[in-house]
Amino acid sequence: MTVVELGLYALLLAVAAVVVWRRPVAALYLFLVGLAVHNAVMAALYAAGVRGATLTAITAWKEILLAVALLHVLLEALRERRLPFRPWLGDWLALAFAVLAVVYALIPQSALGGHASTHTVALALRHDVVPVAAYFLGRSLLLRRADLRGLAWTLLGVAGFAAVLGLVDVYAVSIGWWRTNGVVDYFHKHLGYAYHGTGVNPYVAGLPENFIYNVGGDKPFLRRLVSTFLSPLGSSYLFVVALLVAGAALRRSFGVVVLSVVAAAGLLWTFSRASLIALAAGLVVLAAVRRRPVGLVAALLTIAVAFGWAHLFPKIGPTGTWTKADRCYQHDRKPCGLVPVGRTAGQTQVSGFTPTSANEPSLHSHWVSLREGARTMIDHPQGYGLGNVGQTASRTGGATPVKAGESNYTELGVELGVLGAVLWTVWGLALLTGLARAGRDERWAAGLAAAFAAVLVLAIQTDVIGDPWVAYCVWGLAGALVLRTRSEERLAGTGSRAVPST
Repeated sequence: MTVVELGLYALLLAVAAVVVWRRPVAALYLFLVGLAVHNAVMAALYAAGVRGATLTAITAWKEILLAVALLHVLLEALRERRLPFRPWLGDWLALAFAVLAVVYALIPQSALGGHASTHTVALALRHDVVPVAAYFLGRSLLLRRADLRGLAWTLLGVAGFAAVLGLVDVYAVSIGWWRTNGVVDYFHKHLGYAYHGTGVNPYVAGLPENFIYNVGGDKPFLRRLVSTFLSPLGSSYLFVVALLVAGAALRRSFGVVVLSVVAAAGLLWTFSRASLIALAAGLVVLAAVRRRPVGLVAALLTIAVAFGWAHLFPKIGPTGTWTKADRCYQHDRKPCGLVPVGRTAGQTQVSGFTPTSANEPSLHSHWVSLREGARTMIDHPQGYGLGNVGQTASRTGGATPVKAGESNYTELGVELGVLGAVLWTVWGLALLTGLARAGRDERWAAGLAAAFAAVLVLAIQTDVIGDPWVAYCVWGLAGALVLRTRSEERLAGTGSRAVPST
């Protein structure tokens, strides 16, 4: 069976690689669609019996297609003896960040005080340099008007599809099905994540904790939209980017309005308060770039909706019930088994909170993580080396202590030292500035500037580039649109070659 699976995979991948080789911009379309369903498909394959090296090879499709596109671009540059773009500050910052990541990958862990294995270092290097690689692919592409329209519709269409599927799921599919459909084993046994959310045995492994929202005590929990991302956060990132880009790039039509409304509903049902705040920040940037004060009104309304929804959703949202094992894990009742690592006997959950109160567990944990990560970065400014932070370290089953988590800024600072955090931050701000400049003349660039600003805000409290869809799609599109001008787009439309301005 493995031979058949690998043969079919190789055939599909070969067809996609040929398409990307002939027209590298096709990679952006494939990333927009493929990465949106990646987790769901891989979990389904795991449940169907595809395991180990076979599944690992299949999950590598995204890296392979990115490499194919970059190789085509490189060979074209060598043949023409010139770069496909004119370098600017953002390019040098991206290159410097990537070089720093490679250097840190080569430094022995013992020299920095880290504990990551060679495999973990490799995973961390991929995590850090994929946005750089996607960015340079985008920089090498000159998108025509037809490409911009097609990408905008693809983005909004994928968001609408994910939202509809997610909304149907939270009301029509039992949480019990999710506990037993292979998702728990895929995350735990294949990817190595130690999640302890609701599940068959949360002492060993369960669904990701953020699959649901715990209102406290033994009350029924709230179902959150996870869709094909198998994550409310990953889904919310897609919805935020799609709403901002489509709102700026596509002309109002029945289809655009319907898909936007559906995507907005999907965003609300993810119950990601940070994503709503990031959406408001993006609207402020869009208003500033396009010089339209009405965008500020939209931002204020979004903030109001965010606070109102935080109190309304717990009253009307879809619910689920805890299993006996879940309740035992939460309350550490001795008859139920061992006390979970990192907790003490008798420890109970925080009670008496609202979704916007300071003692709300999720908000509190984000703040503590950000604060402790900043302290660690200051106390150890040289960094601990690749693989000692965030998702990457958490995949080692406790073998690698997690030195910092969640925020991209503190994670990279603890991993690559203060210099890494500074390079990452300055590069992000330079990209935002370049997109904003391009957005004065190009609506697509304005929408992406707003979306990129929203992603930078989200990166304060979460690892946004740990989501492959963001790392490949947002940074790839940013590279393609940064510093573009309307005159260059006209040249592109006639088939002439143009070089981005500086």
